[in-house]
Amino acid sequence: MRLSAPIYQLKRRAKLLAREGKMPLHQAQDRVAAEEGFAAWSLLASRFEAGAKGALLPQLADGDMLLIGARPGHGKTRLGLQLLIDAARAGRRSVFFTLEYTEAEAMERVRALADHVPGAIPEIVTSDEISADFIVRYLSGSPQGTVAVIDYLQILDQQRKKPPLSEQMSALQAFTRDSGIVLGFISQIDRSYEPERASVPGFADLRLPNPIPSGIFSKACFLNAGEIRLQNLI
Repeated sequence: MRLSAPIYQLKRRAKLLAREGKMPLHQAQDRVAAEEGFAAWSLLASRFEAGAKGALLPQLADGDMLLIGARPGHGKTRLGLQLLIDAARAGRRSVFFTLEYTEAEAMERVRALADHVPGAIPEIVTSDEISADFIVRYLSGSPQGTVAVIDYLQILDQQRKKPPLSEQMSALQAFTRDSGIVLGFISQIDRSYEPERASVPGFADLRLPNPIPSGIFSKACFLNAGEIRLQNLI
């Protein structure tokens, strides 16, 4: 069963309903769950939230290049951050490189997911200089199995002084193979993607104003309306 919206949006809907209807939050959550076809919110949450939490990390191998793709609001950043949090909990170095958020904004999103567990907070890097060279320098010497997520793919070469996206991705692929570091790339999906045609997007639906070489990614994770699909590409 697919949700009509990502679970975090359903939580917001329930909070709004509770406020406007002047009812307890649990009652509003159960009403939203009923609209989604579940007898209670606890059943919805256990099916779609607990089941997905931490699901990516055990399925990744050292040196993987992972693509995380979805339309806005469907949980791709959340999934990337959860991957980093799970890596940190497992004792791995984890780093979030973001060209999209300020450090405060990124930390707010991380803390909302980390449940205040000690050691579960990844490093956050927000420099405008983020590029393949910057990432390689920053991560050089990191232990094998380190996990980093880049937010996001389409703006790595937005500044003209940075190399073309194709060159950066080839350099990062070589770096992961040599170092055993796992790199995840949050990616936009083109507006032409139609959920009626496919329940989740695929590579043909990526928004790529600048091309990248084929075979760059070893795994891809696509999301839409609560459904998550992980693909092995090699």
